[in-house]
This record gives sequence, C-alpha cells and structure tokens, in this order.
Amino acid sequence: MGVLAWILLGLLAGIIAKMLMPGKDPGGIIITILIGIAGGLLGGWLGKVIFGVDSVDGFFELSTWIAAIVGSLILLMIFRLFRRTSR
Repeated sequence: MGVLAWILLGLLAGIIAKMLMPGKDPGGIIITILIGIAGGLLGGWLGKVIFGVDSVDGFFELSTWIAAIVGSLILLMIFRLFRRTSR
C-alpha cells in the first residue's frame, strides 16, 4: 500500500477506535491520525509475530482493517494511560 493509503487507513482506523472507546481525549484530528497510522503498523506487526499471518495484504482486505483497528485501540489505551499519569 502507498503512503496515501496508509494515511487514509490510519485516519479511518483511528476514528473507529475512538468510536469503540469513547471518552475525553486531549488532542484532535492530528493525534487521531497519528494513533491510527501507528496502530495500523502495530496491528500488522502483531499479526505477523503472534499469528504468523501477513495481515497487511491490501487496502480493502478485512484483515488489514482489523489489524489497524486493534492496533489503534491498543495505542489509544496506552495514550490514555500516559496522559492520566502525567497530569
């Protein structure tokens, strides 16, 4: 997938992760995009390491979206934990 596809996938995965895990989060759309992009990479890496599958096959593959959303949820939880402890 190209860079623009990763950015679009990350944006959408970050938005879906925030919808699945509602609450107050500091940061706007930029943080959502960054968490989503990093979550997509994390999800793809975890899928490959833990399950031995190549979960980042293409933009329209279900496994790509699941990996990106799960990775985004993990990073959103970590982000919230660090934001709470730093205050």
